[in-house]
Amino acid sequence: MQGERYDVIIIGSGPGGGTMAWRLAQTGKRILLVERGDYLRREPRNWDSQAVIVDGYYQAKETWYSSDGKSFHPGLHYYVGGNSKFYGSILFRLREKDFGEIRHQDGLSPAWPVGYDEFEPYYQAAEELFHVHGLRGEDPTEPWAKKPYAHPPVTHEPRIEQLSEDLKREGHHPFHLPVGVRLQERDGQPLSTSPCIKCESFDGFPCPTNGKSDAQVMCVDPALRDCPNLTLSTRTYVERLVTDAAGHSVTGIEGTRDGKPFAASADLVVVACGALSSALLMLRSATDKHPDGLANASGQVGRNYMRHNNSTVLAISKIPNPTRFQKTLGVNDFYFGDPDPKDNWEFPLGHIQMVGKSDGAQVHGEGLPGFLQWFPEKPFDWIAKHSVDFWLTTEDIPKAENRIFYKGGKVHLDLTETNAEAHKRLRRKLQELCDKTHIHPHLFDRSLYLGKDVPIGGTAHQAGTLRFGTDPATSVLDRDCKAHGLDNLYVTDASFFPSIGAVNPTLTIIANALRVADRLIARLGAHDEIPAPRLFDHTEPSEPLPA
Repeated sequence: MQGERYDVIIIGSGPGGGTMAWRLAQTGKRILLVERGDYLRREPRNWDSQAVIVDGYYQAKETWYSSDGKSFHPGLHYYVGGNSKFYGSILFRLREKDFGEIRHQDGLSPAWPVGYDEFEPYYQAAEELFHVHGLRGEDPTEPWAKKPYAHPPVTHEPRIEQLSEDLKREGHHPFHLPVGVRLQERDGQPLSTSPCIKCESFDGFPCPTNGKSDAQVMCVDPALRDCPNLTLSTRTYVERLVTDAAGHSVTGIEGTRDGKPFAASADLVVVACGALSSALLMLRSATDKHPDGLANASGQVGRNYMRHNNSTVLAISKIPNPTRFQKTLGVNDFYFGDPDPKDNWEFPLGHIQMVGKSDGAQVHGEGLPGFLQWFPEKPFDWIAKHSVDFWLTTEDIPKAENRIFYKGGKVHLDLTETNAEAHKRLRRKLQELCDKTHIHPHLFDRSLYLGKDVPIGGTAHQAGTLRFGTDPATSVLDRDCKAHGLDNLYVTDASFFPSIGAVNPTLTIIANALRVADRLIARLGAHDEIPAPRLFDHTEPSEPLPA
């Protein structure tokens, strides 16, 4: 069963797949974009913190198993746009040093086979494509760039501006976060035509105004409108990749659409399901020629899983914090180490950024004990009105034993944390910062933000299960993200990462998709025949209004 034939099939419509579809569609080649889910419904529930954060209403209804045999629900979202529908839209370049080998307490973060210099022009293109707002020169760890950001930084609201000034007074270097957002503002207020309204439900929520720069809004929808050669098949689950008799190339895909058999064939196939799901697809596609799964001659498929050591914490400001759009400030002074010699620590600590603002429903959902210990007389709404919320990220080390695999027909995810001591030290640094900036130095974990019933770190920032490299014995993909041993199979989600750094990975996924797209265009002997798709104008209807 071959199904309809295309030039390229792309599996997954998130940042890696959606960006690839946007770029390849401009060549006029026949492109099929396959998405497991459907469009996320725009509805009032999109902004309901009880539904989105506490209840995990939009999360995948799947059960996976951890190494100790316990079950959990992964923090995944199956929609057009992928997990970017719910991400915080913070779009960092990896630091230039992140592309080299870095020593941590728990081991080495390996070097990449491709350097920052090759990624830089694609980073610039990715920032422009996803409307990243920022300001070069503030972040002491930022890598070199040939151009400024195309859009100005998102303005701090007064309480966050005060925090920024307090941090500067203490000798630190706070900076405006690079935010992917469709925002036009004046004097800190969104204009009437701005898709983004700077609401409190930006980070971790879907955006019903299409103000967030997610893959659906920025890539998939514009390309579908402007490129008739692009086809999107939603509600389509790819069960396996089909190979030729020799096992040298992928001939197509097989699966189901709305529960009925579905198949398609193509000259080139791009997998971009997300690091965890892409590895599972490779394992499901085992054949006599590839008995351990496609591209798995090295035994590395599903291994070297990384997801950062992430934690979200709530602190209590000594004065009210009425901020709505809180995700505007970051601190990287501890990224590559501890500047205080008295602490006797020679390894990186990581990154601190603001996270979406807590409200009463979220505070209530997190539970009572920690809050009651320090603020026994204060109701949840008071705590929420005084909350200042932070996201802490420490790099974890790729380990072969950290992996995703099938066992007894069920998905298992083995994970042993690394660099836990560095993360504890980063948390103490944040406590010290709070104590000097009119914030109580008590930090309360916001575990629900990372996904209901998911251990700390969850599946946010998933990466590394199909890492790229020059040696087929130790990697799954080559430097152009083509699978070793397969002539026409490429991967463009974060599974190609050999290390993950300590900043949000999405911009690197987008940049790499653009980089790999150039290789595919050259391979197809193609050239651009269709102008780059333009964004939908928020002020214009996308279809005729009824008479």
